[in-house]
This record gives sequence, C-alpha cells and structure tokens, in this order.
Amino acid sequence: MNFAAEQFASVRELFDSMLDADPGYSAQLAVYRHGEKVVELVGGPDSAADSVTGVFSCSKGVAALAFSLLVQDGLIDVDDTVATYWPEFARQGKGAITVRQLLSHQGGLVGVQGGFAMEDYNDLPAVAQRLADMAPLWRPGSGTFGYHALTMGVFLEELCHRVIGERLQDVYDRRIRLPYAADMFLGLPESLEPRFRPVRFAEQAMPGFLDPGSLAGVSGNVQAGNLLELPNLRSVRAAGSCSGAGVGSADGLARVYAGAITGVEGVPAYLSPETVATMSQEQVWGLDRVFCDTGAFALTFMKAHPRMDFGSAQAFGHDGANAALGFADPLYGVGFGYVPAWNEEGGTAGRGMQLSAAVRRAILAA
Repeated sequence: MNFAAEQFASVRELFDSMLDADPGYSAQLAVYRHGEKVVELVGGPDSAADSVTGVFSCSKGVAALAFSLLVQDGLIDVDDTVATYWPEFARQGKGAITVRQLLSHQGGLVGVQGGFAMEDYNDLPAVAQRLADMAPLWRPGSGTFGYHALTMGVFLEELCHRVIGERLQDVYDRRIRLPYAADMFLGLPESLEPRFRPVRFAEQAMPGFLDPGSLAGVSGNVQAGNLLELPNLRSVRAAGSCSGAGVGSADGLARVYAGAITGVEGVPAYLSPETVATMSQEQVWGLDRVFCDTGAFALTFMKAHPRMDFGSAQAFGHDGANAALGFADPLYGVGFGYVPAWNEEGGTAGRGMQLSAAVRRAILAA
C-alpha cells in the first residue's frame, strides 16, 4: 500500500507528479529513516508492490555491504596487497596493488580485450584467472581511476572465496538478506521467478556505437554482449554475479542500506560505525578514465558529487544502468531505494536523484 509519513508528503507529491506527467512511467520508491519505513510508493502500469526486477550495478553496492563484513571481521585488511589473499593476482606486475586501490577502481583491470561471452559470465574462476593473467591498462598508483563495470564484482567475489571458501552471495544471504527480510537478491531463486519483471528499454535508450577496443568498450564488454540484457537472462540472474545481475525491489535496496547503518525495525545494524567509515571514505575524485566525466568512489561504493548528487558527504551507495539507486546516508539516518521499470536517465537530473533530494529537503525542513 502506498504511503508516506506526514514529514515526507512532499516526496509523495513529487512522485505523483512524475506519474501524472508520463502515463508510461513505472517505478518503486522506498525510504527508511532511523530504521523505520517512512516512504513506500509504487506506481505505473509496469510496477507492482511485489514485483522485483534487475538493478544492474546497484548489485555492486549490495555486494560491497556483504564484503564490508569480511573487513569488519578482520578477515581482510584493505591496505594489504591483493596478492596477499590471491597470489596469482601478482602476475604481470600487479603485486603491489592493494585491496584499497583495486576496490576504488584504480587497478586498471576494467575488462579484457575480446570481452566475456555471456555464457562465461557465470564462470567466476575462469573470469578471475583471465584478470589475474592480464597487465593493467594503466599504471596502478598513478592516481588514474576508471569504472570497472563488469570486473568489480569479480574482485569482490574472488577475494571472499579466497579468505573463507564461500561465495560472497552466500555471505550476503546469510548475514544480510535473510535477517533483514530484504527483497534484494544476488541470485534470484527459481521459486521467486513469478515475481520477476524484465527491465524494459525504449529503443532510443539502447546504446549506440562504442569502439570495442577503447577503455569504455572493454569496461562495457561490448565485443561479447549487451550488458543491458544481463538481468533479463534467467541463467545470469540465477547466478547473481555481484557486478550487475542483482534483482530486487526498492524496498529491498532501502532495507539493506538501512540495516547497515541504523538497523531495521528493531534488528540492530550489521556494520559498526568504524566499518562504515572505512568502507565509505572517499578514495578517488576527478575524471573517470572510462566515462571521461567526473566520478567519485569509496571502496566499491559511489560517493555523492555534483553529477551524482544523491546524498550528503557521508552518503554511500550505487546506481544501476537503468537508473536504479540504492544508498545509505549516515548523516540523515536514511536508507533509500529507487527502482524504475523502464531504463531512464540517471545522474542528478534523473528521477531517482530528484526524489533523493526531496527526501533531504523534507528532513531539513522539519
């Protein structure tokens, strides 16, 4: 049932105005504050209260929440070299790359020439081996960073497997998704397939030509397949790659982020303030070598900045290729989730960002 607490009536008004302006617009929005749900809105012909859909790179943020538990438990020190945990990674001059550098998009391993075939996308050991065998595409430690669209999830998954012998998806299920009853999946069970709605794309939203040999082309895997189709493939969403195959709802995204910083509905937060500070501290800011535009990253998490103005300086989260958005904002005690049914414009001008700004305004106005 749609609702917004009185303090957030302006958020509901904005969401309703978006629906009125575009009869085809369909989306879910959920907001938690200090662990209690204050907004849950669903509208449009292609979204329902119980539907789940692909959230693309929001998966990276969710996976990073689970990875944060490994750091919190003392199993991984982000200032160690990656090779400390994954010895083969040291090949081709990568021995000095630290976990901190790798997870903040500084490693120069955005992908491989030729790309990963869609049928290979779920073969984590094979993909990890190809990345261990390659030389960086720029000199690590030079201050250069660029978005690792497909490979970031591989790094998170492989490091988890190396230190505890488990899939990161299983850690996420056991320690986050199930305890917090979150409709956000890194691997959608077969039993929940009836709830899945494919991500929909307007023809003009499909990508145009991109040089497959460029950094952007390698990061986007354009030689081997269309990244926008990933969550719409049953085999991919079932395996739940941490790079971009996650499936969920806005409420699921909001719950996992709220659970990290404030807890949810009486269940305590699963991350300590110290862990949040470590994982969410900004590591890079400036020109993203892949996007050729401004970017800012913590350890896997995106940080807010003028082009992606989703929260305060303390906020951390991740968006998706379809403009889905999930984040936590410790300053305001907020967990936020937005999931559109159709691929739409992202960035500060996008609907998700506008709604997040409306949430902040409502809090500051109180």
